Amino acid sequence: MTTFTNQIHELAKPLWLRSAHHPFIKQLTSGDLPLSTFRYYLLQDRYYLSEFGKLHDKIADQLTDKTAIQFLRDGAEGLKNGEIAVRKGFFTQLNISKEEIALTPIAPTAYNYVNHMYAALYQGTPQRAIAALLPCYWLYNEIGQSLIRQGSPVGLYQQWIETYDSDGYTDSVNKMIQLTNRAAEQVDDAERQEMTTAFIRSSAYELGYWGMSLRHENWDSL
Repeated sequence: MTTFTNQIHELAKPLWLRSAHHPFIKQLTSGDLPLSTFRYYLLQDRYYLSEFGKLHDKIADQLTDKTAIQFLRDGAEGLKNGEIAVRKGFFTQLNISKEEIALTPIAPTAYNYVNHMYAALYQGTPQRAIAALLPCYWLYNEIGQSLIRQGSPVGLYQQWIETYDSDGYTDSVNKMIQLTNRAAEQVDDAERQEMTTAFIRSSAYELGYWGMSLRHENWDSL
């Protein structure tokens, strides 16, 4: 039996393939990605991950399923102890200060991606918001797994790859996939279509994030 997540994954496949083969990813793997570009990515991703974690709690606030609530609460906490903690190590190595963080404007693509997820929740449903969260989990896991054998000659980039190939991260991805399938079972066909749209739009924003980082996107460039 084909699951809901199998279906939406197939629909988003063209976007995911473009992400996997994006110049940002290729340069990160080869070691040719400028550190200034990785710094830019990290600064924008700090904002994104902070809001991503908050969204876990806000979605959980609207659910009654105790298993789903616990997973989302744990996911918010896991972000602090996992990805965000790794990022802090990167910030130390790259001499990114609290002052630089505070003075860095949020780029348009990062801002719009976060707003898209909030809209999925507050103008939609918690099930729709869950679908909007899933690409960040799943796509990074696929990229990490595809890059781990080749790796990167740059230590920071290799550590980034390893973060998304770890057993703990993969386990969280699998649980998020299961949560999304359960959410899809709770709604009608019309809402499942809205969940599909939210998933595909998040996938498009994930693709846009790589380009945003390579361009060092800012509001003047719009």
